[in-house]
Amino acid sequence: MYLDELVEFCLNLPDVEETQPFGPEHVVYKTKGKMFLLVGLEDSPIRFNVKCNPELAIQLREEFPLAVLPGFHMNKKHWNTIVVGPELSRKQIESFILHSYQLVHK
Repeated sequence: MYLDELVEFCLNLPDVEETQPFGPEHVVYKTKGKMFLLVGLEDSPIRFNVKCNPELAIQLREEFPLAVLPGFHMNKKHWNTIVVGPELSRKQIESFILHSYQLVHK
């Protein structure tokens, strides 16, 4: 998945806004005023943080140790950092984003 595809996927979800509260190097996607995804614009490979159910967060880190990490600069109980690469399919990446969105959009 490329950065432009990630952006498009986020912006196609209902009630999503794109903000840059941490400066021009990062983009935050919010719904209902709450953040569900943070992505660095200059990271290579692409890395982004998503919210996650705590039990699922641990399970995903164990299943994908190179691609799903504890949330960098975030509450590691509730956030994962996703490293885009060959270990994860596009469908898996989209499911992580959608899960995060659904946790926040309630």
